[in-house]
Amino acid sequence: MSNILVTGATGGLGKGVVENLLKTVSPGAISVLVRDPAKAADLQAQGVIIKQGDYNDYASLVAAFAGVDKLFLVSSNDVPNRGPQQTNAVNAAKEAGVQHVVYTSFQRKTEDGSSAASAIAEAHLLTEKLLKESGLTYTILKNALYLEVLPWFMGPVLDTNTIYLPAGEGKVPYASRADMGAAGAAVLTGTGHENQSYEISNDTSYSFHDIAKILSDLSGKTIQYVSPDAEAFGTALAAAGVPAEAIQMTASFCVAIGQGEFDFPASTLEKLLGRKPESAAEFLKAAYKL
Repeated sequence: MSNILVTGATGGLGKGVVENLLKTVSPGAISVLVRDPAKAADLQAQGVIIKQGDYNDYASLVAAFAGVDKLFLVSSNDVPNRGPQQTNAVNAAKEAGVQHVVYTSFQRKTEDGSSAASAIAEAHLLTEKLLKESGLTYTILKNALYLEVLPWFMGPVLDTNTIYLPAGEGKVPYASRADMGAAGAAVLTGTGHENQSYEISNDTSYSFHDIAKILSDLSGKTIQYVSPDAEAFGTALAAAGVPAEAIQMTASFCVAIGQGEFDFPASTLEKLLGRKPESAAEFLKAAYKL
């Protein structure tokens, strides 16, 4: 069995990959890269090998990647510094002799900087380009927006009975982080994924009108969807005391949704899982305890 290393293994996606790997792979063949080994004590207790390293520290990456056959590279959550960090990771993988890199990227329609979400696109596009030019075998997982962002975007929707977001008529084939973790493990342990790029998403796209109807059906309330322009949205949330950074992040994603930036439904996730992915209705029912 290959030696597999997963980065970001104390975060939601990386942890999900490791948990799924442990169902079929010996713990001794799995290692994780963490900045703080104490946070991975539960994995260490299961026999997973813990390697300390940091995307900002190139030498630590080369040392951690030594002897690794397959690297699951979770994109950094440090958005301003993500480009240089992931450049370090790709170059270190090449220097360490890693055979196959699986990278968590994102779904997108545009690559010319015109998207409202272009700030998050930059490092992903750079990393994909570096991988393709590196000579390394790669698999790029173009992940849909998580179902988990919906409660964050919508706020206390069952109290207000209103979804208030500047997303227009835009649709997204949201998928759960848990399903993406299982799909990542399937790619790492499967065959035929060399030098492929996959849309990792549900096969159904949802607008916020659709989400409002699902929540209405589940809760027995009438949930409406109101789509202001981004400026009115920002003014309303600022008046409600929402921090500027959160407003900016939500607005940019929602405007991009309205632009159709993330609307790529696909069946690849279902094929990798061998079952239907979690639907929006299933997720919302559990998230809101309905």
